[in-house]
Amino acid sequence: MNRIKVLQIIPNFGYGGAERLTVNLMKYLDKEKYEVRAISMFDSLNTELEKILENENIPVYYLGKKKGFDPRMFFRIDKIIKSFKPHIVHTHRYVLRYALPSLLLHKVPVKVHTVHNIAEKEVDKVGKLVHKIAFSFGVIPISISRLVSESLTSVYGVKNIPLILNGIPVEYYQKANINREEWREKEGFQKEDFLFVNIARLAPQKNQALLIEAFAKGPARHDNSKLIIVGDGEERERLEEITKLHRLEEKVYFLGIRTDIPDILNASDVFVLSSDWEGNPLSVMEAMAAGKPVIATSVGGVPELIQNNITGILVPPKNVNAFSKAMLMLIENKDLCQKLGEKAKEVAEKEFDISVMVKKYEKLYESLLQFKLKKGASLL
Repeated sequence: MNRIKVLQIIPNFGYGGAERLTVNLMKYLDKEKYEVRAISMFDSLNTELEKILENENIPVYYLGKKKGFDPRMFFRIDKIIKSFKPHIVHTHRYVLRYALPSLLLHKVPVKVHTVHNIAEKEVDKVGKLVHKIAFSFGVIPISISRLVSESLTSVYGVKNIPLILNGIPVEYYQKANINREEWREKEGFQKEDFLFVNIARLAPQKNQALLIEAFAKGPARHDNSKLIIVGDGEERERLEEITKLHRLEEKVYFLGIRTDIPDILNASDVFVLSSDWEGNPLSVMEAMAAGKPVIATSVGGVPELIQNNITGILVPPKNVNAFSKAMLMLIENKDLCQKLGEKAKEVAEKEFDISVMVKKYEKLYESLLQFKLKKGASLL
């Protein structure tokens, strides 16, 4: 039996949630049924995600995109689609503006696009126009949360949108390579330190400035409290300045991009996310899988992941006082901290495992392909 050919197209395989989800989907798709390849618009970044794809023997085409608009991408994508002849093309983020002409020209049977953020924030004005055209010409949008579905209907007028919640390899985040005390000693933290950790891009969307302000307002006064920020991005310099302004250089730590996320989560006490908007954040799932209580702003799909005061604490967005109060509540109530973390782990194991997500994508792929074949579509 011939395998179903799936081509994933994404800007790059950096360190974001959309990138991790795409890699996990490719890794865990049934290899007996699917032949999977990927396009990275930019050159290789030598990331951990790229190494995973290499280890899984999944071919990746690196197209060498330049910053800004790059018309060469039309021809390079077209060449790959023409030679690979995919049955399904699955796009992510802004790449539809480059891929759509080839998808239509070569009559790719199934065209799907996962929307990883609320539609208002996913792409710029040009991107919204391209997506509106794409959705009217047979590209199926896939939502990752109920709020994303609502935003798609609001922005593009599309309805009956497939909803597939993100998933993670839960066990991976429960198996630290070194124990809690060893990691702390290696990184210069004390056994008795209370560690808040944020893992995210340092970008305006994630609003780590609010997080630092909230920490400074109260939790930082506890002698053993520390705030760890993992990730990198355009906001780093500004965030370091805010830290200096509050004289918190010995309390707030910027660890940059790391690959030992299970170890960091295992060694931390509370996961914190202060975003102004979100889709369905993998980082929250990962923290819950590791058995950590989560304090997060109630935006996007976050309330679909966290049960307030059961698996974590939800606070209004852009509210420094509320976030600071929640941080103080957990640093001063270790029993509550443990109770929330245990329940978070239980929910993650039941609802967030990657196998659930992959089965739903496989079912969607196959049902859409069968529908196209019944309508007389060619398998290229």
